[in-house]
Amino acid sequence: MADAGSHIAAVVATSTCTHCQREIPSSNIDLHSVHCARNLQKCEHCGEMVPRKLMEEHYNENHAPVNCSLCKETLRPEILDLHKSEQCTQRMVACAYCEYELPAIDIHEHQDVCGNRTEFCQTCKNYIRLREWIGHEMQCHVSSNGSEESSSARTIPEREVRPPPPVRPVRAVPAAQHRRLLFTIAVTGIAVMVGSILFQKEESF
Repeated sequence: MADAGSHIAAVVATSTCTHCQREIPSSNIDLHSVHCARNLQKCEHCGEMVPRKLMEEHYNENHAPVNCSLCKETLRPEILDLHKSEQCTQRMVACAYCEYELPAIDIHEHQDVCGNRTEFCQTCKNYIRLREWIGHEMQCHVSSNGSEESSSARTIPEREVRPPPPVRPVRAVPAAQHRRLLFTIAVTGIAVMVGSILFQKEESF
């Protein structure tokens, strides 16, 4: 029993390295501390212990600022993936109405126009703007299934086709009345000619 207790005490006995903050067996702490302080350096960005000769390489691979290939913004490498997928203004985003892909910086202006386009609803026979389509479709289908009267009220009635009005027949003019009309026109023409001649003679004097 005494031997087992001594073995457990030897295993448990550790000391904390003041340089790397790791738990080191007490029997090796002095040797470890000298080696650790001479060869390892704690990265100020991630806290990882890195060999001194590899610190520059570690920094360049893990912490050096990088440029986004889409918008050229300088970022920390750990947020580059998030930036490209959710934040970059030049990432491609599909329009919610036509599924055409545009840069994120242009998508809102495009959707303002695209969402105002209309589609014909076969249920209510009206043209509905795309931005209102989902809500309209749900409401329209529920109404049409629950009430045929409300659905028919929204249907545009067909325009009534009326026959053209009857054409009145042209009445024939009697022969005697026709001769009187011609005589009146002839007398009027002669009177105008005589008056014109007299008017010209008066002006000559």
